[in-house]
Amino acid sequence: MPSKESLFALSLFPYLGFLWFLTRSKQTPRLALVGFYMLLVFVAVTIPAGIYAKVAYGKELANVDWLHGGAESFLTLSNILVVLGFRQAIAEHRAVPKNE
Repeated sequence: MPSKESLFALSLFPYLGFLWFLTRSKQTPRLALVGFYMLLVFVAVTIPAGIYAKVAYGKELANVDWLHGGAESFLTLSNILVVLGFRQAIAEHRAVPKNE
């Protein structure tokens, strides 16, 4: 069975494809799209934080609270941007008068 690290690395390829299609469709609200891209920032922060946790503390990232919380804050920001982006799009859609 593949390690969790290799599965994590392999999962980036489908996600990059997802982002490519989402960006190309031009139908995703801009703020939500920024949120989806922000997930890559979360990944970019989590990898070195995990390495540092292992080297400096000899522990997994999840067991070094201040590092884990800092990395997870980028995931939280990503989720907030996605939700606010779609919320804004729904509000704009509802505000458009319907032709009867």
